[in-house]
Amino acid sequence: MDVELYVYDLSKGIARQWSLALTGVQIDAIYHTSLVFGGVEYYFGQGIQRKVPGTSHHGDPMQKISMGRTHLPNDVIQEYIESMAGIYSVESYDLFLRNCNNFTQDLVMFLVGRSIPEYIRSLPQTVLNTPFGQMIKPQIELALRGVTQGEDASSNILQPLPTNGIEAPALKGYVRNVSNLRELEEQLATAVNSCAVIFFTSSTCPPCKIVYPTYDELAEEAGDKAVLIKVDIGHAYDVASKYRVRATPTFMMFLKGKKDDEWSGADPAQLRGNVRLLIQMAFPVHPHRQLRLPSLQRKITSYVSYTKVPPLDKLLQKIGSYGEDPTVRSLVDFVKTRNSASPSEVALPNLPLLAAYLQSIYQKMPIELRFAVVDLVRVAYLDPRVSGFFAEESEHKTLLTLLSHSNQLSSCPYNLRIVMLQLACNLFTAPLYPEQIVSSQPLRETLIQLLTGCLLDSHTNLRVVAASLGYNLAVLNHNARFEGRPDKLSLGDQVEIIAPLLEAIGTEKECIEALHGFLFALGLLLYEAPMDGEIIDLCRAMGIADTVKGKTEMPALKSEPLLEEIGQELLGKGLK
Repeated sequence: MDVELYVYDLSKGIARQWSLALTGVQIDAIYHTSLVFGGVEYYFGQGIQRKVPGTSHHGDPMQKISMGRTHLPNDVIQEYIESMAGIYSVESYDLFLRNCNNFTQDLVMFLVGRSIPEYIRSLPQTVLNTPFGQMIKPQIELALRGVTQGEDASSNILQPLPTNGIEAPALKGYVRNVSNLRELEEQLATAVNSCAVIFFTSSTCPPCKIVYPTYDELAEEAGDKAVLIKVDIGHAYDVASKYRVRATPTFMMFLKGKKDDEWSGADPAQLRGNVRLLIQMAFPVHPHRQLRLPSLQRKITSYVSYTKVPPLDKLLQKIGSYGEDPTVRSLVDFVKTRNSASPSEVALPNLPLLAAYLQSIYQKMPIELRFAVVDLVRVAYLDPRVSGFFAEESEHKTLLTLLSHSNQLSSCPYNLRIVMLQLACNLFTAPLYPEQIVSSQPLRETLIQLLTGCLLDSHTNLRVVAASLGYNLAVLNHNARFEGRPDKLSLGDQVEIIAPLLEAIGTEKECIEALHGFLFALGLLLYEAPMDGEIIDLCRAMGIADTVKGKTEMPALKSEPLLEEIGQELLGKGLK
């Protein structure tokens, strides 16, 4: 799906004409930006809003910039946009601190991993760096508020999209109309892991019209499990030539990127039967779906996080002179204020300065003091603006610095290990990080090292938090698999997690909370795994079914309900 940046000039040319004389700095425009993808224009004004592209109160854009393509599923995108609504609300709009360009920057980074142009992002600071800009800041905000935010919130993202007579295409459950070979091949490429149907038709084919309603109904029924395409070969000659179509209606079906079947004729019953069979072949019912597994047979909607704020004054005392640094102080003040006020009302610390400070000073600190810094960052990451900034950071340098002991845990103090684990868990509650964990091999490997190094620790609390991290990683993978999408974690990553999980389950004798986390993480990774694959084979070879069954004989653990669900159902029946 292509993503475009729409750029508008709110000053209508006035900034270019007068800025140099008034401020001493040449400003070409006062920029408003929005993102367009999937036939919808998204922007921030009266909260997060959406319109048919080009129909907002800003008029026509001065520039359209291609930002690339996103391959994220639409449900993931919409879930992320809805998660932004708490930050980008009507009340939180600030022309200089939280404006349309901040929203566009956050969203485009999530979609394609690129930033909007620097000259747009830096404009507010450019204005404020001039004496005249600082002096008339209130007047600028007042004058531009109506222009930037618009007159009403009727197009808020949570409301139905106003079309003004123009129908914006849905992103799934609809027939894709294509007009040439390039468009057809793009649509087929999106179905390389599922299935697709091409309906070859023409405007001079009366029988074709008989099956138009059936084809539309099947597309809606299929949702995102199949791509249903319609092409008029009376105009798309290149398509007719390549696929050698001589008669209409003709249908071709593709399974996992390869042609599966072809037939002709306007028979609605035959069309329904063939398309439904194709979808069943692309998404065969897994044996685990037949088991009684209420904890696993659903999308998991929440991750485990650690939100408790530590006693900040004591924390500062423990780190001594480092706590007197203005950068650390600003972080402490932010955590204090955020804990007592609405997040949208709390000003952020200087995040670029904080990142530079952490990268330069953390490794120089005595190892026994580092837990305090990690603990502060752990709480700060609960704010999506903070986590979003560090998620966008090139190569995740700051986060990897804070987790740098994950591969040398034997020399790492207990308090540092546990706050590292808690920080790692909090990454999953941030809108940007789950996908970043998938795409960044160094970050993913660091988290897995941290997890596997703590699962068998002698400290009970450490095992419990490690189980939470294992659960979060497993949820990330489970939700994709449950919805019929490719696994988020590679097979190698899953095996690397499962192997110590199996050992941890076997050795756990006293903590029911740790056992619960181990079993839940294992169940999520096993559920709907290939029956002839390496994961199932590993569990069989390790005799995990008997191991879990043995836990029911231990007085401290026998009340754990997952022993029955995971042990008897998934491991007892599901491994056979």
